[in-house]
This record gives sequence, structure tokens and C-alpha cells, in this order.
Amino acid sequence: MSVESKESMEITTTGNWKTKALIIGGVAGALVGVTAAYLLIQRSGDEKPPEVSLGEGVKIGVWVMGLMRNIANL
Repeated sequence: MSVESKESMEITTTGNWKTKALIIGGVAGALVGVTAAYLLIQRSGDEKPPEVSLGEGVKIGVWVMGLMRNIANL
């Protein structure tokens, strides 16, 4: 195998795991988002739309950012 061929294999392998990680992360994030929305709808009932206060929104945002920081440190 030539040096050029080995380099192209390394580039393909390196890019391949990154693509897989992005796809898996995107699908996992979408599933978590849909589940959270479903739970919010179930909590609110059928009569009125769900109410999320500003404080609750900030708490959720801070929690999500902390979770992402912990995942990044793995």
C-alpha cells in the first residue's frame, strides 16, 4: 500500500467516526426532546396549553447546559 493510500484511509476513518457521532447524538437529542414534550403535554392535561414560567425555563436551560458539560467531560 502506498503512503498516499494509507493517508486517505486514515482521513476516511477519522471522518467516519465523527459523522456517526453526530448522527447518533442528533437522533438521541431528538428522542429526548420528543419525550420531554410528550411529558409536558401529559402534565398539562387536555384543556389548556402547557404553561412554563420564565423561572422554570431558566432552570431547565441551566440543567441542560450542565448535563452537556458533564457529557463533554466524559
